Amino acid sequence: MSERVEASIAEGENTIEERHIGAMWELEQKLDQSMDEEANKLKIMYREKGLSMWMLLRLSFQSLGIVYGDLGTSPLYVFYNTFPDGIKDSEDVIGALSLIIYSLLLIPLIKYVFIVCKANDNGQGGTLAIYSLLCRHAKVKLIPNQQRSDEDLTTYSRTLVAEGSFAAKTKKWLESKESRKRALLFVVLLGTCMMIGDGILTPAISVLSATGGIKVSSPKMSSDIVVVMSIVILVGLFSMQHYGTDKVGWLFAPIVFIWFLFIGATGIYNIFKHDTRVLKAFSPTYVYLYFKRRGRDGWISLGGILLSITGTEALYADIAYFPLLAIQLAFTFFVFPCLLLSYCGQAAYLVNHKDHYDDAFYASIPRSVYWPMFVVATGAAIVGSQAAISGTYSIIKQAVSHGCFPRVKIVHTSKKFVGQIYCPDINWMLMLGCIAVTASLVSRIRAKSEMHTVRWTAVVLVMLVTTLLMVLTMLLVWRCHWILVLIFAFLSLVVELSYFSAVLLKVNQGGWVPLIIAAISLLVMSVWQYATVKKYEFEMHSKVSMSWILGLGPSLGLVRVPGIGLVYTELASGVPHIFSHFITNLPAINSVVVFVCVKYLPVYTVPEEERFLVKRIGPKKFRMFRCVARYGYKDLHRKDDGFENKLLTNLSSFIRIETMMEPGLTSSTYSSAFSVNYTQESRDELLRNNSNHNNNNNNMDMFSSMVDYTVSTLDTIVPADSPRNATSFSQNNTVEEEEEEEDELEFLKTCKESGVVHIMGNTVVKARNGSWLPKRIAIDYVYAFLDKICRENSVILHVPHETLLNVGQVFYI
Repeated sequence: MSERVEASIAEGENTIEERHIGAMWELEQKLDQSMDEEANKLKIMYREKGLSMWMLLRLSFQSLGIVYGDLGTSPLYVFYNTFPDGIKDSEDVIGALSLIIYSLLLIPLIKYVFIVCKANDNGQGGTLAIYSLLCRHAKVKLIPNQQRSDEDLTTYSRTLVAEGSFAAKTKKWLESKESRKRALLFVVLLGTCMMIGDGILTPAISVLSATGGIKVSSPKMSSDIVVVMSIVILVGLFSMQHYGTDKVGWLFAPIVFIWFLFIGATGIYNIFKHDTRVLKAFSPTYVYLYFKRRGRDGWISLGGILLSITGTEALYADIAYFPLLAIQLAFTFFVFPCLLLSYCGQAAYLVNHKDHYDDAFYASIPRSVYWPMFVVATGAAIVGSQAAISGTYSIIKQAVSHGCFPRVKIVHTSKKFVGQIYCPDINWMLMLGCIAVTASLVSRIRAKSEMHTVRWTAVVLVMLVTTLLMVLTMLLVWRCHWILVLIFAFLSLVVELSYFSAVLLKVNQGGWVPLIIAAISLLVMSVWQYATVKKYEFEMHSKVSMSWILGLGPSLGLVRVPGIGLVYTELASGVPHIFSHFITNLPAINSVVVFVCVKYLPVYTVPEEERFLVKRIGPKKFRMFRCVARYGYKDLHRKDDGFENKLLTNLSSFIRIETMMEPGLTSSTYSSAFSVNYTQESRDELLRNNSNHNNNNNNMDMFSSMVDYTVSTLDTIVPADSPRNATSFSQNNTVEEEEEEEDELEFLKTCKESGVVHIMGNTVVKARNGSWLPKRIAIDYVYAFLDKICRENSVILHVPHETLLNVGQVFYI
């Protein structure tokens, strides 16, 4: 009989325990679910305003000063770099001209302006913009902070692939292994780093090429004077960047416009004066005859031909500054014809003046307009640097948003066009790099061919990376047939690999410079991205269960002081470790607590109306909320945005809507299912566990102690039908019904007047004991140095220093 009773009691205990665990799971799902419902409430129709024809023409003109300067100044040095040892046969000039014509036709015009530029993310270009598109269409992002609610954004455009299609198989192949995701990111970062390297090299070489033209009329002038002139011009160029792309564009656009008119008119003059037979270069047969006649020398000369399309890679990165249609109009109907005329005119001159191969551009200019052309050429070369500089700002902004670059200050420079930005930190770094490169090229000014080989590697590698990413974009985003993708890839790779093979032959003549710059940039970005991912994973593993919050009771087991506490976290769900660390060391918290998660999504922008998602955590009497602030990589935290005020305004709106829509959702709703008992023993245990965290340097021990603590607090939550809580529930409910419900909005207003405190983690990241040497160097030295010199999150978010409360903690990864 006793055995039966014991079995019955054991069975009853098991049933209660199972019900207890099931209730806990339901509680977690209720309190810590994603914000799908909140996102659906905020979803709106969002469309950008169309542009009038007058505005389109205006922007097309303005784009000349930002986008096409680099591409437009290529006629200054292409023919010399193609024939560094002189011209032996006039037919070689026509063959080289034919290569230039078809290079301009295939790469800038067809591939970039009409294909690649269409792979923009709502106007944002560059390798990271393509990566954002791919992240929305496949789960390839290494930081898994996206939620289902993010896909409901009006700017989160994506297309679904059909099951069993080639695109679906490609998507599955990419998502199946972490190594493939990392390989994709590596390719993206490689292209980004090459663009940064080009942003350093282009201003130095373009300005040197233009100022070096003065030696044509003054051969005895020292190269040192040319370098000093170049450095002065570069300092002036970078000093005016803070005025913004809009003003700089209006300043530079007339110069580039006059430049293109000059080179086009000079080209027409030279064609009719010297030799109209060069027009037969439009026949592709002369490309074949050129390689047949010159052999290996013709193949090596492809490096010089490549210079005719430098600036194309910056064109794609710069489409963030102007509408795509404006860029297409400017290039197709103005830039492209003027460039063709200029190259044809120089070729016509060289056919009859082979000895002038080393200064073909200036030598072909009529003497009466030489000095005006020199002044305009110098101005155009300065403008040519602007394309690379503006493109660098754009990709750095995207890299910061993707967690791949240290935090830097980014400033909006136009109230009309959101994409126009300025990065002061990057600006001065680029200036110093340009000055260093310019000073190191003193000995190469005479050997102009060697000076320009410095850029070849960066240009061709960016093009190859873009081609690889475009293949994935055409499959996953555009859902093109695999045959069309194969044709695009084949034609692009044939041309670009031909250039790349020629570039490899001259790596030892300066082509290693962009590789060194890119390697340093890649090291910085890789270490920062790796540490960012590991920090997020650590926070995910060390977050505290929501049941712990309920275990503390309405007062959280703390002194609730007047005011609002904004606790910043990387997590969009769960209680961050920083919060438990804070309250165990300082047992007091504000009357209202808001967990704030600021996260960037792979979209170009998040409309202001959809930026904030707010939900309540626990019963109303807890006064706890979660707010997720979502940003795109185009969005900026501006000082005049009033982030704090907007957050609290959205919180008030949430409370008002919740009161109107769900009047029955009160603290008694939660109490009908669970009872919360907070004891001094659980408080003491929390303090003991946190002490273990502080004294233990091994994160695995930290995780185990956190798990132990979570298990210990589970006992404080008891099913509602437990006999020992039946009486307490009825008493609590009766008391709550009799008490007047306080106006929560008025309470929130009072707390705001008492003050808002921003609680942020001052995190030190260290490598775990026993980590291999490269990891220790990367985390303990490289990342630590970068984190020390970059801007803090409080600065980026414009948190007032007097309301900031930093909580120190150490993460071992």
